[in-house]
Amino acid sequence: MASGTVVSSSPVRPREGDGDPPAGWRGITRARLLPWGLAAGFFAFYALFCLRRHGLLLTTGYDLGIFEQAVRSYAHFELPVASLKGDGYNLLGDHFSPVLLALAPFYLVWPTAKTLLFAQAALLALAVVPICRWTQRELGAAAAVAVGIGYGFSWGVGSTIGFDFHEVAFAAPLLAFSAVALAERRWVAAAAWAAPLCLVKEDLGLTVAVIGGFIAWRGARRLGAATALFGVLASALEFLVLLPAMSPSHAYNYWDNLEAAPGTEPSLLERVLAVPGHLLTATVQGQLLFFLLIPTLLLALRSPLFLVAVPTLAWRLLSKNEMYWGTRYHYSVVLMPIVFVAFVDGLIRLRAAKPHWGRWATTPFLCGSVLVTAVLFPFFPMASAADAGFWRDSAHVRTVQSVLADIPSGAKVAAGNRLVPQLTGRCTVFEFGWPKDWRTAEWVVVDTRNPMGWPLNGAQEAEEIAKLRAEGFRTVREDEGVLLLRAPSSEGR
Repeated sequence: MASGTVVSSSPVRPREGDGDPPAGWRGITRARLLPWGLAAGFFAFYALFCLRRHGLLLTTGYDLGIFEQAVRSYAHFELPVASLKGDGYNLLGDHFSPVLLALAPFYLVWPTAKTLLFAQAALLALAVVPICRWTQRELGAAAAVAVGIGYGFSWGVGSTIGFDFHEVAFAAPLLAFSAVALAERRWVAAAAWAAPLCLVKEDLGLTVAVIGGFIAWRGARRLGAATALFGVLASALEFLVLLPAMSPSHAYNYWDNLEAAPGTEPSLLERVLAVPGHLLTATVQGQLLFFLLIPTLLLALRSPLFLVAVPTLAWRLLSKNEMYWGTRYHYSVVLMPIVFVAFVDGLIRLRAAKPHWGRWATTPFLCGSVLVTAVLFPFFPMASAADAGFWRDSAHVRTVQSVLADIPSGAKVAAGNRLVPQLTGRCTVFEFGWPKDWRTAEWVVVDTRNPMGWPLNGAQEAEEIAKLRAEGFRTVREDEGVLLLRAPSSEGR
């Protein structure tokens, strides 16, 4: 060897192209992009859908207006007061959801109800990431896409984005990350993701307790016991101390949902004993359980992770409030991440039990899940996006917006339920007809052409309008059934 010649001990790698990353890196990048790409797609769809509903006057004071008033108060460094619940009503006395404070900085930048709708879209879409990332690692990209579609277009998510904004949107990603960590036996991560659930809603501390119990059962006993104790104590503190302290009634407002009127309603014990029967009958509660499990072809029941859903299912099925029993509204969004993580865990267990079947152990279930999702889709709110009229403003909507523009910012307004969230960003708003404080309003605006039927029906609305006119309220504008009245005491201001 010639003197001075330097020989490298490392092999020389051929270049794949100027600036091109190695093939392995490209594969890793694609693998990471899939879950985030699905989440981005669902976020865009959810956000557009929610904004169109808001633009079409389909959002309501109960509940979007209430939550905007709370976030608006937080943004101005005040307690979360919602005048829609009553003059000076502290929303922390209704449900314990201090997590709403996280939206205040965004609301300061964009002070409108749309901020809440955007946030909800992002939170629900974010839950796709841990579920699909884990599915992709365990079952492959095709399975991840199928599961992502199942969750993203699930009826529970659809019912949520089809009904305003709710604080439980924060629970979806927290539960998704926590449940996946449970499945992967990452106990500290599971507990860490679960703990903030106690700031989302008072009952979710019980879900944290079940997660802690699962950790103790499967692995880290001390961590699991501590997590379970934390969840129980957090819910107890919220139910028994914090909520009564901040409620105008000095009591938790929803205990009566578990109580029965003597001789007229089934007792709590009778409702507990009736739960097994709901699994086998076509009751409303039975339909809830059917719709919850059928997207997984019942395979979610194969996973012990389904136990995390028990606290939410328990309070809903045991309540005497019929709204909690069905598939409408936002109550099931907490269950969706749990169900789909349990589904994937069930698929993994099935594949392990049938190793000689290969991918055919899971493919029929994945295809069946997507098919069930497609069959259920037309029966839930997201299906309205397929209607061409959903993407156009009607002449009546434009008239309503024109009338609302005549109300000065900062005014005290009593408005119909669908008009409330159009005003809560710039006015102090009461629900027309509910509660009694609405009569302190300086302006009243109602859409008599499209009455919601709550809190007043059409006849009751007409009666109240007649009373207002008799009291001296002046008609400022009346156009296509949209009526704007002004109190005599506010004239000249």
